[in-house]
Amino acid sequence: MSEQPLAPAPPEPDPFQRLRRFLLGAPRSLGEHGLFHKLSLVPFLAWVGLGADGLSSSSYGPDEAFRALGDKTYLAIAVAALMAITIAVIAAAYSLIIEKFPSGGGGYLVASKLLGPRIGVISGGALLIDYVMTIAVSIAAAGSALFSFLPPEWRAAQLPIEVCLIIGLTLLNLRGVRESVLALVPIFLVFVATHLVLIVGGIIVHAPQLPETVNRVGGGFQEGLVLYGAGGLLLAFMFAYSLGGGTYTGIEAVSNGMPIMREPRVHTARRTMLYMASSLAFTAAGLMVCYLLWQVIPIEGKTMNAVLAEAFAGDWPGGRVFVVVTLFSEGALLVVAAQAGFLDGPRILANMAVDSWVPHRFAAMSDRLTTQNGIVLMGAAALAALLYTGGNVTALVVMYSINVFLTFSLSLFGMLLHTLRDPEARRHRKRRSLLFGFGFLLCLTILGVTVYEKFELGGWLTLAATGLVVMLCLLTQRHYRKVGRLLRQLFAGLEDVPILPIREGPAVFDPKRPTAAILISSYGGLGIHTVLQIFKEFPGHFQNLVFVTVGVVDSGGFKGEASLEELVANSEAMLQRYVELARRLNIPASTRFALGTDPVDTAERLCEEIAREVPNTVFFAGKIVFERETWLHRALHNETAWAIQRRLQWAGRPMVVVPARIR
Repeated sequence: MSEQPLAPAPPEPDPFQRLRRFLLGAPRSLGEHGLFHKLSLVPFLAWVGLGADGLSSSSYGPDEAFRALGDKTYLAIAVAALMAITIAVIAAAYSLIIEKFPSGGGGYLVASKLLGPRIGVISGGALLIDYVMTIAVSIAAAGSALFSFLPPEWRAAQLPIEVCLIIGLTLLNLRGVRESVLALVPIFLVFVATHLVLIVGGIIVHAPQLPETVNRVGGGFQEGLVLYGAGGLLLAFMFAYSLGGGTYTGIEAVSNGMPIMREPRVHTARRTMLYMASSLAFTAAGLMVCYLLWQVIPIEGKTMNAVLAEAFAGDWPGGRVFVVVTLFSEGALLVVAAQAGFLDGPRILANMAVDSWVPHRFAAMSDRLTTQNGIVLMGAAALAALLYTGGNVTALVVMYSINVFLTFSLSLFGMLLHTLRDPEARRHRKRRSLLFGFGFLLCLTILGVTVYEKFELGGWLTLAATGLVVMLCLLTQRHYRKVGRLLRQLFAGLEDVPILPIREGPAVFDPKRPTAAILISSYGGLGIHTVLQIFKEFPGHFQNLVFVTVGVVDSGGFKGEASLEELVANSEAMLQRYVELARRLNIPASTRFALGTDPVDTAERLCEEIAREVPNTVFFAGKIVFERETWLHRALHNETAWAIQRRLQWAGRPMVVVPARIR
């Protein structure tokens, strides 16, 4: 990778900045050799960071399904089999989605590209609620698992501890993706080991009783046919299968997290998907079989996995230690699973910000190269959901599952239509159509049953929340479109204004002469308007121009080393267009450029450097100004010009903000 033009070195941090660096880590350097390689995840680490969401759902998905069977536990084998099939179908479908959309984006991008932007924003809104619920339900389920082996009188501390866990994970993720995943690897490995022993050991220990279990299941099924009829059993089966829909949550996380995959990304993502699907199918189906073999029954205050672990190892020498370690690893993995919400939720926000569905600031990255604004929003929203439900896992799982399967259904339906329409898919059309069609029917069934059966328990709330998010997204984009239209009208024909002919001989930049340094972000009406206003308001005063820009690295452009090189090339080309404009105005000009994640900090340092080199400099920046500015305008439009002006004025540097007025 070619050397990037970096901003001047920042000053020594103050006490607040030192505390922030202690908590979040030192800033990342965009010029660091092999930066993307160091930040990306190999399949195993991606399995930990993203697959933990899916694998941990075995802690509550099979539990919900088995409880829903009631006295019809003889249907557990069939439910377990369909669970494994569903996991395989969804995983296979999302592997093809990864292949089709290698840059990531998951259900939001699939629905936007294949079903249209309006459907895409519904999928995006559902995903945002989904990832908020991922954090909330994972932490709540972790609390339930951990307190299953603690004395009942300690239960009052459960909710406060869950609140602390969300706050701690928010801080951990602000440090960076790789750091947060590496810290959680030991927990993941302990979970895998203990649950492998629990499932395999549970089946082996009860192997001699398998014929008896088969007879019991067969007898129960025959009795059920007599009592409820085939239709009644089918309804009970589908009810339990659908309410266990939380089992499949998290499978889509890999397709959303493509930007953090190690190259080659598609290969890494598909390998991660294989690890995730295999481990989840084995764990979820295995637990359902063990519930049946050990004839466990729900106990108040305990999860089904806690009951199973105590029945399996409670009489062993040291068995209590195994039970505690198993349940502790389960609770801890659920905390790890909340990572998916912090990894993928902000990425969905960033993708939607690039498309102007949400405020553009959600595409910005911190100096640790994390989507800081999105991480904070996800943590705060998850905290609100946790407190609203009092940490009730059942209510949270319902809210969670509805949005997951809304996104699944839209994604698989979009891929089904694409497969049927795409002439290039002719070779695999029949097989892929069957895969996407079957997956779509499974997901739609789970979605429908969950909404119908759990509407009053929390289904109405998640539908209302998703609808509210979608409405806000539509209003946000409507605002951005209106402002864009007004700006085009305001600056119509500005690039064609009469300009002075180029004089003979090149203009010479003299640093001793009065100089106007203009901060610009792109070549267009606002920048040209600012240049022309300077000469209109200060005729004959300024003899030089310096065009200053910061190549802001955001989530939309942080997708590999090539993307940074492209950003540099585009920024330099844009600056040269302004230099050409200055030449046509018979004004000598130069440029200053640096890459950065914070435009204010980076621009401030660039301006200080210019002021030292060219002492007689006044800084200028254009700014959209609304006639009746409200908090909404401040939320949707950056205040970069004002922020830089305040910084420079405090440093004793003059700066003028040139308004572009919109009524």
